Amino acid sequence: MHALDYGIDFEKGILNEGNLHRIKRVMKKAKDGQDITVGFLGGSITQGCLSSTPEKCYAYLVYEWWRGRFPDTSVRYVNAGIGGTTSQFGVARAQEDLLDCNIDFTIVEFSVNDDDDAHFLETYEGLIRKIYSDKMKPAMLIVNSVRYDNGINAQAQHAKVGKAYGIPCVSMKPTLYEKVLDKTFSSRDITEDDLHPNDLGHQLMADIITGFLDKIYNSLETANETESASQDIDIENMTLLSQNAYQNSMRYRNCNCEGIMTNNEGFTADNTPQNDIREIFRNGWTADKKGARISFEVCGSCIGVQYRKSVNKPAPVAKAVIDGDDKNAVILDGNFDEDWGDSLWLDTLAEHIPYGKHTVDIELVETHSDDKVPFYLVSIIASGKEG
Repeated sequence: MHALDYGIDFEKGILNEGNLHRIKRVMKKAKDGQDITVGFLGGSITQGCLSSTPEKCYAYLVYEWWRGRFPDTSVRYVNAGIGGTTSQFGVARAQEDLLDCNIDFTIVEFSVNDDDDAHFLETYEGLIRKIYSDKMKPAMLIVNSVRYDNGINAQAQHAKVGKAYGIPCVSMKPTLYEKVLDKTFSSRDITEDDLHPNDLGHQLMADIITGFLDKIYNSLETANETESASQDIDIENMTLLSQNAYQNSMRYRNCNCEGIMTNNEGFTADNTPQNDIREIFRNGWTADKKGARISFEVCGSCIGVQYRKSVNKPAPVAKAVIDGDDKNAVILDGNFDEDWGDSLWLDTLAEHIPYGKHTVDIELVETHSDDKVPFYLVSIIASGKEG
């Protein structure tokens, strides 16, 4: 069934129509028969978790909309969704996983992974600026997913960014979630866990998104043919909503850490080839002996560390120290309390410290004779810009 069959009002889902110049430009490019690439950056919903096949995921269904609307155009599909990740990681990997694919149009979806707070307002602002400033000048659509048991998401923060920058925003909260509340259908009709859509949930989500795209498509014939680049958003001169320390983020793994690793006592580089971005525990370091240490010197004002939290317990515990400040050490507990699988965990070690070079020391402080897995250090992420 289509979303219209459930009485879903597409218009209610449009939180911000925004500046449509780039989306129209991509549609005109496709209409002229030129190849385009559509991309999707987000968490597990974008990845397609709980859809029965990858082709049932909302992202693939939106990609099929582009193919259907422009049958004489070659449309390339890039799905850069990774489960359990936030916009803080998204901005650090956007270049490699998305922008290097020369994206023409992209959807960004992190609303059920980000928290509704100032930290994620800043990381999300950095991500939107990062994508929008790319050399390809990609069109972008913000999509807000939602939890179907309580309506929680980070829409308030993400919508602030969308409205401030004129980025179109479409939300599942006033559409799909509203229909759960008014009992048009139950949450179990569209999701098994109140978070990840099933096939019908993905279909309805795609219907709401493509309903908005259809509205833009149907306006092309009447659009002013003299549209020019001057109608685009001048993002570099927009007033910042935050300190914007995350737009410039660098992720260090064992494949690109030459010059920043300053010490290694007991950590082993994992050189297993990474064949897909969802093979998340690759190119890092492992250690299993108490007292093992590894150190880096990175440049930035915000520093994060990614490591594995494992459902296979017990697992080792480490601590991370910035600039030798042991009193403010951050504990990196490799034990995961959830049961859905190992998590690529990201802890912020320091935020808005003076920009410059900073040391990061990581040491195993607790191991067990029956540890099921070693400690896995995935990456160090340094963000910030001088001035």
